[in-house]
Amino acid sequence: MAARGLELSEEKTRITHIAEGFDFLGQTVRKYGRQCLTKPAKKSIKSLLDKVREIIKGNATATQAALIRLLNPVIRGWAVYHRHSAAKTTFNRVDDFIWHMLWRWAKRRHPAKGARWIKKRYFRTIGNRNGGFATKGSADGKTFGLRLFRAMTVAITRHIKVPAAANPFDPAWTKNLDRRRALKRSVKLFGASLWC
Repeated sequence: MAARGLELSEEKTRITHIAEGFDFLGQTVRKYGRQCLTKPAKKSIKSLLDKVREIIKGNATATQAALIRLLNPVIRGWAVYHRHSAAKTTFNRVDDFIWHMLWRWAKRRHPAKGARWIKKRYFRTIGNRNGGFATKGSADGKTFGLRLFRAMTVAITRHIKVPAAANPFDPAWTKNLDRRRALKRSVKLFGASLWC
């Protein structure tokens, strides 16, 4: 690190056991059994749910479409940020918490209506998924207007490890790193199916 002009900050650096793990940039790095996994940190999950709760409470009288427009970028941004970690279970839990918040929002809007009416009005069957928060589209109910983004729909993509000896300033590694960049660009443009 010193060769590149970098040094560790004494106040930000601490030594911890890998079984305890540590939080870094919203991720928890910890050893589970024999595997070292990166998962979304509890603080990050709490922060997302607090933000979603604040949006829902602040828009108690908003239309369903307006609420979906406010929530979608928040949920999508958080899920895309954490897509490189072992987050599928966390995504499912987050979606479940958000669904319950939206159910309470709908119940507060219509306190005199029953659960069946609320489900029919605000929650739709989308594909094989029952209870998706979506606006009504066509009169026949086959298409939907807006639907709430679900974190579970974000695909987990694994990070391809760079060899420890790789140095972008060393001409010997230029060809290898260029090939890696081209592969990443192709996957981004055309999807991973070309390389499977």
